[in-house]
Amino acid sequence: MNRGCEVKLTLSVNRSFFALPILLSPIVVSVVMIGFLSILSEPQRQKFSAIFLAGAGAAYLSGGFGLWEFGFCAVITVLAYQGLRHYRAIAAGWVLHTCWDIAHHYYGNPIIPFAATSSIGCAVCDLGLAAWYAIGAPQIIRWPRLLTNPR
Repeated sequence: MNRGCEVKLTLSVNRSFFALPILLSPIVVSVVMIGFLSILSEPQRQKFSAIFLAGAGAAYLSGGFGLWEFGFCAVITVLAYQGLRHYRAIAAGWVLHTCWDIAHHYYGNPIIPFAATSSIGCAVCDLGLAAWYAIGAPQIIRWPRLLTNPR
């Protein structure tokens, strides 16, 4: 028995294995969100989307950037208000939120404190939403007339 000899085992882990769920799950979330939002008829879809964007603007308050967080929230609030009339403003708000997500991923606090990659996941999801709003938020799911309000 040779006590002077040590054997070191190193475990090689493929990082892309861990990156796949981090990228795929936000894409699934954005597709599901678009599906649910598509159920709403106009103008309720646009109104809800503007309110949802305004709420998302406040997601990072106390996220590590100090007073900049309030400035960002104000910009998103203005875009949400403009989004009541224009889907492009909602799309622009989600693109800005994506940039804010990336900044928080690298320099600030994550959106979910116990999930270190939550901000980058949010960025991926936000881009999916922004793309849908940029094309005018078309209805993806068509419900039978029996399930909708016939007004």
